[in-house]
Amino acid sequence: MAIAHEIRNDYEAADALVNLLIGRATGESVYDDDFQYLRDYFIKNSELERYLPAWFRSKRSLNQFWNFIKMKFHHYVERREFLWSEFEPLLLHLETGSSSPVEEDILAGLQLFNSEEITRSWKRMLERFKNDPEGAITASRNLLETVFKHILDARKIEYDHDKIELPDLYKKISKELNLAPELHREPIFKQILGGCSGVVTGLGALRNRLGDAHGKSAKRVRPSERHAKLAVNLSGSMALFFAETYKKEQHNQSVDPTR
Repeated sequence: MAIAHEIRNDYEAADALVNLLIGRATGESVYDDDFQYLRDYFIKNSELERYLPAWFRSKRSLNQFWNFIKMKFHHYVERREFLWSEFEPLLLHLETGSSSPVEEDILAGLQLFNSEEITRSWKRMLERFKNDPEGAITASRNLLETVFKHILDARKIEYDHDKIELPDLYKKISKELNLAPELHREPIFKQILGGCSGVVTGLGALRNRLGDAHGKSAKRVRPSERHAKLAVNLSGSMALFFAETYKKEQHNQSVDPTR
């Protein structure tokens, strides 16, 4: 296992892992022993494991990874771009230490879903808010929509996949998770939960006004980094709140199936 002797720090291990996966995805000859070593290196490190892509944990051999990547993308360039993007949070953290405790908490909370799409949505937001504020604002709205639909699908709650708007999704989800203001008597809870509703509606409106989802006129208002950061932080906090509430409801139902 020559690769173990070449690695001097965590960043080099992450870089080696990405290059090994890219090699396998693009027809190069790589060794499964090296993959096993690097996989264990990160899976067994609780501080770094949270930055791994959601799909990576279930790939216990290069053959399993190959079966995954060959079905997902047919072209080498797509596979390279996908892998660099998926491991960018890990590489960025190791290179700069730039992630905050809040970002780490949100990422860890969203990974409770074990959903590649949800994890990727959050990572996409973090990558965009500095250089692409409009894209980050759009991604912040998409993250909430993805989380809401994931919960509704898991609960087998019907909705119109093509036409339902974000506020309508929120109404369904808040009732399902007992988060609707009218379901509580305590004034402070009613106020806070009403504020959550306002945040969801506001993010939808912000995306329509300042995001990149629609064509814009020459006189449009361009968002700045601070606008994008506000949208990202609000969306991430809301998504984390719903993820943790959903998991708690799941636990309660498993303990008491009559709930």
